Amino acid sequence: MAGWANQPAAGGCDRAEGEAIGARVRWKHHRPVEEIVKPLNESDIRSSIVNASRGEIERMPLPGLHEVLWGEREYLGWRDHQAPLRGYLVHWIDDRPVGIMLRAASGSMRPGISAMCSLCRTPQPSGQVTLFSAARAGQAGRDGNTIGTYICADLACSLIIRILPPASPGQPDPTEVVARRAEGLLNRVRSFTADVMKPA
Repeated sequence: MAGWANQPAAGGCDRAEGEAIGARVRWKHHRPVEEIVKPLNESDIRSSIVNASRGEIERMPLPGLHEVLWGEREYLGWRDHQAPLRGYLVHWIDDRPVGIMLRAASGSMRPGISAMCSLCRTPQPSGQVTLFSAARAGQAGRDGNTIGTYICADLACSLIIRILPPASPGQPDPTEVVARRAEGLLNRVRSFTADVMKPA
């Protein structure tokens, strides 16, 4: 498996604690939201997956799309409750949705250490970060070639980047903080899916 991102890093941020003390920021990017996170429908999602068989795509369960706050998403990510090791990630590239099927590692990192999601770059407890692998698109993937990286276990990077510490005079403007995080997240998601689509 090709390694795309760094190994788990030191430092930590407990998601539950962050949600309890943090402020959710409803961020509007300086670009129109529709340029980044246009709403996706079932047809968009099923036609977007680049590294799965037709049967896998037909069996793929979908999240509750009517519940998604599209203006607060850089990508749509969800886990398959019928196949717990499987996950999916879909985002827009220009006017085309691109999606990948992921597989979580069956083992977990050692409890009590800190880890970092390679997409949102948020340090957090090891139980909240998982090594995911994705088969490469095309023949390379059918031949067993995969690429892997550490991602938030619930594939909810867009939520965690919007958790901020309590306001204080020394803190930067929350809108700018979230805008920076969102831009970095989107760029790293695009880079990861581009690597999945490259020939081996």
